[in-house]
Amino acid sequence: MAKRLILPVIFGFGGVAVLLWLGTWQLQRLAWKQELLADIEAKMMGEPQPWQEAVEPVFVNNAAVKATGVILPEEIHYLTSRDLYGPGFRIIAKFETEARTILIDRGFVQSPAKDDPRPEIKVSVTGNLVRPNEVDPLFTPDPDLAANIWFARDVPAMAAHLGTEPVLLVVRTSSEVDSPVSAWPISTEFLPNNHLQYAVTWYLMALAWFGMTAYLLWRIRRQPDQNELHGR
Repeated sequence: MAKRLILPVIFGFGGVAVLLWLGTWQLQRLAWKQELLADIEAKMMGEPQPWQEAVEPVFVNNAAVKATGVILPEEIHYLTSRDLYGPGFRIIAKFETEARTILIDRGFVQSPAKDDPRPEIKVSVTGNLVRPNEVDPLFTPDPDLAANIWFARDVPAMAAHLGTEPVLLVVRTSSEVDSPVSAWPISTEFLPNNHLQYAVTWYLMALAWFGMTAYLLWRIRRQPDQNELHGR
């Protein structure tokens, strides 16, 4: 009897141990992700500093910044969609600040407003400097320059196209009155944090595995061994 139980015990309780370890690892990942998101949130919502200070000497991604300058009419239209609004475009324009020109993500317009005229305007803005990681060389289509439709915020390519520095400021607030563009600031809302669900899944699998192991061992113990069948 004991020999017949050895392999099921090793396989069963070894599997339970692995699944419990995976669940615990996901809880550790949850703590790491929460700390990371808190750090990003603190940067995003911190006291805005002049944008140049967040670029030099080291670029600070998600840094809260402020800038005053002129938004020029030259634009790039990045195809996207937004909850409650549907499909549309982010308007990324040329932004002249003092002696330096960068990119400014003004926000979102719905598709019918894509080509509406948006004349030059002087503004003071707060927002965040970001380097979006949205370009996949294998799957991201090249921009349709004739229609001015881009499929990713490729900052170096957009900067080269508009003749600016490769720096993107995403607007949070603006002094512009009745802006034709709806600001769409960055947030941690769309950064995935599913580690708690993963941990619960692994723990439930461990419970199920334990139950199946216990049932298997019970079945084995109920079966007579070969010695008993032969009367030995």
